[in-house]
Amino acid sequence: MDGQAEPRRYSHAERLRVVQGVMLCMLLAALDQTVVLPAIPQMAQSLHGQTHLSWVVSAYLLASTATTPLYGKLSDQFGRAKVLGPALLAFVLTSIFCALAWSVPALLLGRALQGLAGGALITVSQAAVADAVPPRERGRYQAYFASMWALASGAGPVVGGWLAQNLSWRYIFWVNLPLGLCALALCIRGLKDLPINGRRGRFDLSGAALLIGASALLLLAISLGGVDLRWLSWPEAGLVLAGLLGILTLRAQQRRSPHPLMPSGLLIRLRGTIALAALNNFALFGSIFMFPLLLQRFFHDKPAQAGIELVPFLLTGVAGAYTAGQIARRTGRLRAMFVTGTSLASTAFLVMTLNPLFAPVPVSALIGFGVGMLQPTTILAVQALTDLPEIGIATGMLLLLRAIGGVFGATLAGAALDGGFADPISGYRLGFGLCLAVALGGLALSWRMREITLHSGP
Repeated sequence: MDGQAEPRRYSHAERLRVVQGVMLCMLLAALDQTVVLPAIPQMAQSLHGQTHLSWVVSAYLLASTATTPLYGKLSDQFGRAKVLGPALLAFVLTSIFCALAWSVPALLLGRALQGLAGGALITVSQAAVADAVPPRERGRYQAYFASMWALASGAGPVVGGWLAQNLSWRYIFWVNLPLGLCALALCIRGLKDLPINGRRGRFDLSGAALLIGASALLLLAISLGGVDLRWLSWPEAGLVLAGLLGILTLRAQQRRSPHPLMPSGLLIRLRGTIALAALNNFALFGSIFMFPLLLQRFFHDKPAQAGIELVPFLLTGVAGAYTAGQIARRTGRLRAMFVTGTSLASTAFLVMTLNPLFAPVPVSALIGFGVGMLQPTTILAVQALTDLPEIGIATGMLLLLRAIGGVFGATLAGAALDGGFADPISGYRLGFGLCLAVALGGLALSWRMREITLHSGP
């Protein structure tokens, strides 16, 4: 059967064994993106370095994001357990390296290596659920994932701040040791019986290198643009051109490769759903960037208070994801949720564009519910439109392009606020206006999309 197993229906106990391990992986992945934020000043003091410490966050994010499609393909071809197990072990070892870091360069190297391992945690976890759970039932588990991600991301700064204040910033990385080993034990137990759905063959190393390189260059260009590099500067243009050249080279290489990294026509088949996911993340991260600053500047909130007032945003995001998962389970149809989610988000962004000072907390909650509906639904759609041998690479490509959309959203929102307007509120109008335009684009795309149905079989 060319390395494939016949699809079968898994029992509730078998699904539970799979979900336990991958949920802990999601916790680790989400926590490590935000847990270091409050500890950066202490890191600077301890390591006697004040420069480039923002890369403690950026190095991890760039490395983990750029490698998501690679891990998806590897897990398709060799099995989820054989990829996730070594990745978890590497994540634990690189966490120890970060905890023992003796200088800023050593810490940044450790975070980049940690990100290279962490890229597998999200992608392979999402793909593993698709192996064990029928499409009609996946919405429930995607809602669980979205909830875990939101709660862990929100808890990250709290946990990191407490550890840095009461113990040391190094304990931020030491805590990954028991969590990572526990996740490793659960994943070895839960994923060992999952089938290898992908087709055997030589792995496309050159395609993987081109994909990671091009993705990293574009992510770096977006992250640095308007912050460390002027948008119209030669270094910024060089990064963008190098990234685009890498994509064109990858496209040509994939056409010639006997074992292409991305199956022919896969991105074309998924282009609508992936575009919608990228637009949704643009609006999500743009709003996440602007709301705390708006509350602090115009409502005189302290940072902690601003964070508390954004709790409804996080909670309604979880509620939106849970609602979408339950509707998907009961109806097996996804298009209505695309339209509903983008409509709610568009309405809220319209209010913020017209008057950013009108009830920002309740409006942020509406945005959270709208974009929250789309987070699990886009993954369900991609996996429903993809054959089992391609689930991993398809999920990885979705996560990569969704992340690029999020980086764009945060970067352009920051550029809007720094636009030099005489009236400071105009920057927020422009930023929310960009999110509105993107949300309306998502709404138009949702109306044009064909219905995507989820069957109930394996």
